[in-house]
Amino acid sequence: MTNNLKNIRDLTFEEIEEFFLTHNRPNFRASQVYKWLWSNFVYDFSQMTNLSLNDRNLLISNFAIKSISKYEYIDSKDGTTKFLFKIDNEKVVEGVLIPQKDRYTVCISSQAGCSLACKFCATGKLKLLRNLAAWEIFDQVYLINKFSLEKYKSKITNIVYMGMGEPLLNISNVLKSISLINYSHGLNISQKRITVSTAGITKIIKKIADLKPKFNLAISLHSANNKKRSELMEINETNNLRNLLASVSYFYNITKIKPTYEYVLLSGINDSQDDAEELIEFCKKSPAKVNLIEYNHVKGIPFKKSTKESTQKFIDILEKNKILVKLRRSRGEDIGAACGQLATQNKKW
Repeated sequence: MTNNLKNIRDLTFEEIEEFFLTHNRPNFRASQVYKWLWSNFVYDFSQMTNLSLNDRNLLISNFAIKSISKYEYIDSKDGTTKFLFKIDNEKVVEGVLIPQKDRYTVCISSQAGCSLACKFCATGKLKLLRNLAAWEIFDQVYLINKFSLEKYKSKITNIVYMGMGEPLLNISNVLKSISLINYSHGLNISQKRITVSTAGITKIIKKIADLKPKFNLAISLHSANNKKRSELMEINETNNLRNLLASVSYFYNITKIKPTYEYVLLSGINDSQDDAEELIEFCKKSPAKVNLIEYNHVKGIPFKKSTKESTQKFIDILEKNKILVKLRRSRGEDIGAACGQLATQNKKW
């Protein structure tokens, strides 16, 4: 019977409140239940001891409580940890913990698989299996935070939606998960420490801007040349650079949050002086930062990492033109946990 019951963790606070009112129960019960779920992380109605037995039985007869309870992890030689979360009988998604001094960054997934098929990305070789529910996204953060507290005696400090999937194609659950992560009586992680990455779904970028979010926005750019970007990312055929720039400019004008352009350096593809100059011109049209990313090898994909010389030259050109740029070093490449590598390798189930 439990399998047919609605998962109470899919409900908003208002929906839980409405449930109690409909059953002639005081609406403050909703606050109690919500805190059990998202503050105390209790997933058994019988343990919600400040509810009457009748109220607990009412919940048991109407709802189930689902959570991600099974995961495995593997450690990289550089300290990065990759997590494999089981979400269905066969489906697995990945998350990553990157410890750096006083900074503990978590990379989480928003979909099982991906539909965008970017040429340099392992996840893009997978089919999209389904969107993740808000609680499935939340549970990745909760479980990795618990792991970090146990291993490093420190809670996580930053969250990036840069794992498997395109967050903006699951935007309702992504926004709901951010609200849960931000919940003051729960994990209480500031939106300013959260970054949502997108390949550039322009209409949804504008819709997000209208909500005036506090979280950061990262754009997977990888080329400021339309032809070249279309060759790397099919999404550019329907969301080209002109439309992308318009949406990013709109986002900045509404929120005053400076977006970050993510740029994977591919040897002989997008790492020339001409590529750097095109990127500079693009960046000058609207306030932005640039994260250069070292390419991480993916089996069956022919791209190669830019040389140290090409990378430094690219950085020098950007800095000379007063573009704020940072090089993101590869982390976790030996366990398939680095940027662009998430494709459920090392699966043990």
